[in-house]
Amino acid sequence: MCGRFVITSPPAALREIFGYIEQPNFPPRYNVAPTQPIPVVLLQNGGRHFQLMRWGLIPSWVKDPRTFSLLINARSETVREKPAFKNAIKRRRALVPADGYYEWQDAGGRKRPFFIHRRDGAPVAFAALAETWMGPNGEEQDTVAIVTAPASRDLAALHPRVPVTIRLEDFARWLDCLPNDVDDVMPLLKGPEVGEFAWHQVTTRVNSFANDDAQLTLPMTAEEIAAEEAPPPKKAAPRKPPVRDEDDGQGSLF
Repeated sequence: MCGRFVITSPPAALREIFGYIEQPNFPPRYNVAPTQPIPVVLLQNGGRHFQLMRWGLIPSWVKDPRTFSLLINARSETVREKPAFKNAIKRRRALVPADGYYEWQDAGGRKRPFFIHRRDGAPVAFAALAETWMGPNGEEQDTVAIVTAPASRDLAALHPRVPVTIRLEDFARWLDCLPNDVDDVMPLLKGPEVGEFAWHQVTTRVNSFANDDAQLTLPMTAEEIAAEEAPPPKKAAPRKPPVRDEDDGQGSLF
């Protein structure tokens, strides 16, 4: 699964890596969440282009998006058969630039967030599927989902699924939809190799998408982890007012 990710590389560096024509200037993002606009790279008219799309794919046949479940991820095993993705995998494949993503490990009922990134620190390219939804009044919305695959045995310790990352040498193959040949790209839909990615536990502040700062990706110290995982202190019971006798002597002369 991929439900939050990070994009912090300078725009010029990403433009050089992905080779798109536009020169967008965007700030670093440390907690990108579903429904937000995210950077997407597509092949159009023979060139690579940068475009912002809503994270959460809406198939073209949906009549009312308000009644449709949010599709932030597409399982690699079923993209060819699922009605929501079977056309996009043929004709609208895309890449999402990123510098890592977050995953939550279930540890005894407690969700621990981890930041996962390439071991060499290089940016990654998530495999994605795009779709343009058109409303009854002519409105359009460009949407995208990130493809996921089973995790390698090391990353499976955190979560059984991972976002698919496309290698630089496979960008052209993945983006080129003209052959309309899905068989050629299906072998690319797999998780990273064992040892390719590293991870560390991060603050639970990442749980709220309202938090978006560089502190979110920093590794936590043992003391910080212990402090976050410590049970909350018990609230002291409210103090009862002192009980007086019915006759406390105030109404007596003796």
